[in-house]
Amino acid sequence: MNDTRISHGSAGLAIEHAPVSVAMDSIVMDSIAMDSIRLEGDLSVPTAPKGAVLFAHGSGSSRHSPRNRYVADVLNEGGLATLLIDLLTADEQEVDLQTAHLRFDIPFLARRLTTTTEWLSRRPEVRHLKLGHFGASTGAAAALVAAAEVPRLVSAVVSRGGRPDLAGAALSRVDAPTLLIVGAADPVVLDLNRKALALLRCEKQLQIIPGAGHLFEQSGALQKVSVLARDWFLSKLANPAAAPSQ
Repeated sequence: MNDTRISHGSAGLAIEHAPVSVAMDSIVMDSIAMDSIRLEGDLSVPTAPKGAVLFAHGSGSSRHSPRNRYVADVLNEGGLATLLIDLLTADEQEVDLQTAHLRFDIPFLARRLTTTTEWLSRRPEVRHLKLGHFGASTGAAAALVAAAEVPRLVSAVVSRGGRPDLAGAALSRVDAPTLLIVGAADPVVLDLNRKALALLRCEKQLQIIPGAGHLFEQSGALQKVSVLARDWFLSKLANPAAAPSQ
C-alpha cells in the first residue's frame, strides 16, 4: 500500500495503516447523474488478520471520529483489519452540515456502503477474509441495509448507539449475525433498538451498557463497547471457513 505507516499494538502486533480512496461510479443523487467521485478512507491491516470490518459513521460524523477510531484501534489489536471511510465527499459534507439531509438518506448511504463493501472484498490485503460492518447512529441503518443487499459479503454486523429502525423493511432480510449495543441512559434509542431487534430474523443480540448515554462518554463505556464488538466480530469472522468467492 502507498504512504503506509506501521504502528504496534499493546501486544506488539504490527498494524499497517494506509490512506485509500474508493471510486463511486454512476452514482445518482437527487435524480442527477454525477461524474465518478472518490470516497476517502483509512485502511488498517494487522499482521495475519482474522477478519475485516468496514465502519459506517453516524450523523454528521466522519472517519476522523475519535469514538470510532478508538473502537477500530481495539479491533486492530484484536487481529481485525478495519476500513474507516467517509461516505460523503467533502463538498457533500459541507452541504449536509447546513441541511442534515444526506445523513438521514439511508438508501443513499447504503448504496455507497455496498459499493465500498464490494471494493474492500477485492483488496489483496483482505480478500481472503470474511467481512463485517460496524455502524454508529444512522450509519447502523446503512450498515444493515447494505448487509441485506450483499449477504454473501457481510458475515457480521455491530451497531453502536445506532438507529437500526431506519433500515425499515431491510431488517427482515439481514442474514448476518447482528449485535446491537445501546447505553442504558439512552432510553429513546434503546426503545427503537428493541423494536428493531424484534424485526431481525438473523442471529441477534442486544447488549445494554449500564449508565452509558448515547455517545458512551461515561468512564469505561466505550471500552466495553469496543470489547463487545471485537469479540462479536472475532466469533463470526475468525473461523476456518474461507471468505465468500468473488
